[in-house]
Amino acid sequence: MKEVRFFYVPDAGQQTELPAEEAMHAVRVLRLKEGDEMFLMDGAGSFYRAKVTMAAPHHCYYEVEERILQEPQWKGHLHLAIAPTKMMERMEWMVEKVTEVGIDEISFLNCQFSERRMIKIQRLDKIVISAVKQSHKAWKPLLNEMTSFKQFLEGHREGRRYIAHCYEEIPRTNLFDELQKSHDTEDVTVLVGPEGDFSVDEVKQAVDAGFQSVDLGKSRLRTETAGLSAVMTMHLGQQILQQ
Repeated sequence: MKEVRFFYVPDAGQQTELPAEEAMHAVRVLRLKEGDEMFLMDGAGSFYRAKVTMAAPHHCYYEVEERILQEPQWKGHLHLAIAPTKMMERMEWMVEKVTEVGIDEISFLNCQFSERRMIKIQRLDKIVISAVKQSHKAWKPLLNEMTSFKQFLEGHREGRRYIAHCYEEIPRTNLFDELQKSHDTEDVTVLVGPEGDFSVDEVKQAVDAGFQSVDLGKSRLRTETAGLSAVMTMHLGQQILQQ
């Protein structure tokens, strides 16, 4: 069976030409030509079966033949807020993997013990798009610019909110256990700190703001591993609730 190739085209149903990078891949790498079939995704819940109408070195035009509406693969809004690692390659790896697993929104936190205070959101967005295509996700996750921990807490968010940390002196429950007490349609936000963890004051600020204090298990995880673990736990919690 021939592999289906997806191209990311925002507003694909209203466009007739692939974006420049997608066109280059379609024409120069895949060597698509007039009349060939391809599939498009708009990142907003729809796939499109389309036909190439013209292929040139720097352009690829198409005609939509069918819009295929997709059903969400999970319920609620899953949001990971995480402090980026000093080595950006590790954060790029995590962004790719949580997109493949499934996430609705990713935010980046500037915390007291953060070793990285700036990120290149455009590069991360390209990684997200690649992961969306590879994993055939109908919805592209929202990627937010870095914000201060305080500003993030001040933003109003619905649903269940958790802060994961390693301080034994602050009462914690397990994230998976807590998620089993929720409803599978509830929104879930999980905060993951930098490599030196959140500060004690930050954890207390989050708890005061309505976040529940949780752990991700008995192992002490690297930041990027903790982020992936949190997202997988969100999905596992939903699966248990749906049984």
